[in-house]
Amino acid sequence: MKITVITVGKIKEKYLKDAIAEYSKRLSRYCKLEILEVADEKTPDGASEIVEENIREKEGERILKLIKEDAYVITLEISGKMLTSEELADRIETLGIQGKSHLVFVIGGSIGLGREVLRRSDYALSFSKMTFPHQLMRVILLEQIYRSYRIINGEPYHK
Repeated sequence: MKITVITVGKIKEKYLKDAIAEYSKRLSRYCKLEILEVADEKTPDGASEIVEENIREKEGERILKLIKEDAYVITLEISGKMLTSEELADRIETLGIQGKSHLVFVIGGSIGLGREVLRRSDYALSFSKMTFPHQLMRVILLEQIYRSYRIINGEPYHK
């Protein structure tokens, strides 16, 4: 299976880059992983809802250009469905059995995802009702995908 993670913005912190590299290496046993970054827009302090919506739409256009038509798209959203690690593993395994060979996970920027990206989404996934920095969310997502493959393959994982 091919897994693509599309994210808004670059990772600047070395400790996050190291964690992403480690999980990418671990995942290479289980799937073909690619991480694609799109440029983020500067959000002025105190931006109006209209300005924020325009920013989300610009970032969304960049995201949508990277999504292939046959991909199954999972957007990370606070309002999405929360799953246990076992349920996420089951979802990934079921999608593979159903013939979905390319999963795309989308992590928005600091003010979220645009309407068109949300419309393209096949599944809205939430990790928590809390807000996480999108850079850290990349690490959390990769760890959970790795954990999913460990579960799918009946391999031990930390509970």
